[in-house]
Amino acid sequence: MTQWNQKVTVPGLSARKTEGQPITMLTAYDASFARLLDQAGVDCVLVGDSLGNVIQGQTSTVPVTVDDVAYHVAAVKRGLDRALLVADLPFMSYFDTTTAMVSAARLMRAGAEMVKLEGGQALSETVRGLVANGVPVCGHLGLTPQHVHQLGGYRVQARGQGPAQQLMDDALALVDAGIGLLVLECVPQKLAGRVASALPVPVIGIGAGAQVDGQVLVLYDMLGIGSGRAPKFVRNFMPGSDSVQQALTAYVEAVAERRFPGPEHVYD
Repeated sequence: MTQWNQKVTVPGLSARKTEGQPITMLTAYDASFARLLDQAGVDCVLVGDSLGNVIQGQTSTVPVTVDDVAYHVAAVKRGLDRALLVADLPFMSYFDTTTAMVSAARLMRAGAEMVKLEGGQALSETVRGLVANGVPVCGHLGLTPQHVHQLGGYRVQARGQGPAQQLMDDALALVDAGIGLLVLECVPQKLAGRVASALPVPVIGIGAGAQVDGQVLVLYDMLGIGSGRAPKFVRNFMPGSDSVQQALTAYVEAVAERRFPGPEHVYD
């Protein structure tokens, strides 16, 4: 069994999938929260472009820049000892392979240990280029917030046979290109389960049900301090907790014991 006090690595996450041990991920944007997440046993800390919403007060993630993410990556890195640090490549920072290389290098030098990008088969060559140059990559399919204007809003994705097959094809293409991790956001739980079963890499869900290999939430949402109405897939872990640390521990335990997400947090 994987030891909880070991430094989390990309190969280690794959071992967790093989062993059937759920993986925990949360976002963080500063050293103080990062330290609390690390102490609570969170496996992966994501410096998400969600910082545009929760830190900058933006209405979407589109305005976030590579410099913004790099600043927060450096801060979060100082608070971590154990967790794997993943960083989002923000909007239009990977529109071709060369640009993706430059953006990823900036984030890796700031302290990231993996970068995440949104999109499917069209990004295969970009993913191959990054991986060939030593950059671990996390894919992101389903609801992709950087494409919110194209999608027409924040809504469940891949409903229906055609869209579901497209998502599966995209996932397989990303794995073939070399991703080490995949995030699925706002997709029907049965589809997410099929994708997780078909892929050799861990699949982390957010609004994707409990049949995947792990869960991620935006830190501010699971602490009940997100802006606006929380999405269906969010659970506020602060009620019943005496501190932020206790709420974080409750989240880790709920994911590890597969008590979160519950039926009320998933899409059919």
